[in-house]
Amino acid sequence: MSNDDQYGGAGHGAVGGTGQTRTRLPEAPADPYGPARRTARTSRSLVTVVGVVVLLIAAIAFANQSPDTPDDRPADDAPAATSTTATGTDPVTGKQGGLPSGFAQDQQGAQSAAANFAVALGSDAMFNPARRHSIVDAIAEDGSRTRLQAAFDADYSAGLLAQIGLTKDGLAPTGSTFVNRTVPAGTKVKTFSAGSASVDVWCIGMFGLTGDKSTRPVTSSWFTLSMTLKWNGSDWKVVETSQKDGPTPVTGDVPVSTSDEIGSAVTEFGGFTYAR
Repeated sequence: MSNDDQYGGAGHGAVGGTGQTRTRLPEAPADPYGPARRTARTSRSLVTVVGVVVLLIAAIAFANQSPDTPDDRPADDAPAATSTTATGTDPVTGKQGGLPSGFAQDQQGAQSAAANFAVALGSDAMFNPARRHSIVDAIAEDGSRTRLQAAFDADYSAGLLAQIGLTKDGLAPTGSTFVNRTVPAGTKVKTFSAGSASVDVWCIGMFGLTGDKSTRPVTSSWFTLSMTLKWNGSDWKVVETSQKDGPTPVTGDVPVSTSDEIGSAVTEFGGFTYAR
């Protein structure tokens, strides 16, 4: 958003009045032997005086000029309304299985799809079997769905849930809040064609259990999620995923929040639909 420049202030200062010069003819001396009277000023002296007056008037006029005097800039010099708008396409409005869908068949659409898929695959819903199957059904490519479902079921096994301190349905103990949230920091296209794309999503994740008795406090981590996507004729779908650590910045000198603050933040702050 930009504001139009405003100009104001006083205009040029006015200099009034005109100068008149009278030339007086010399009178005949009363005493021919007395001292002679001074003759009239020469034309050179008159020119000098006039020049000084002109310079003085010009200096006064220049000093009275306001720096805010309008310069009558043409209207087309003003910034365009779109000069500060965000770039990229708008987020999609379609939903499939509660997840964003209907991404464009271009590089921006592939990156937007990968970012939103990363959020879903990095959410606490993946620890609940029914919700996990719904997510994979919504984002997986038809030929890869069965394989991806089996792989994710193995990753989120009952043994893992018990180790974390969750029930078999992925729920936190009474008095605690389970936190597993992924926030994309950026996307990068590695390869792209009309029918397939390979996209990296740089993310920060939060994971753990709130509560005074938690043995797994909420921590943050940085990682990159790589996805292979396929165009199914109407949308991008996931064929394969992999993950690696980093890039990880240096942790800032920020006080750690309490467990209750983290639990409240996760409950009160909703997520986004991402667009490249």
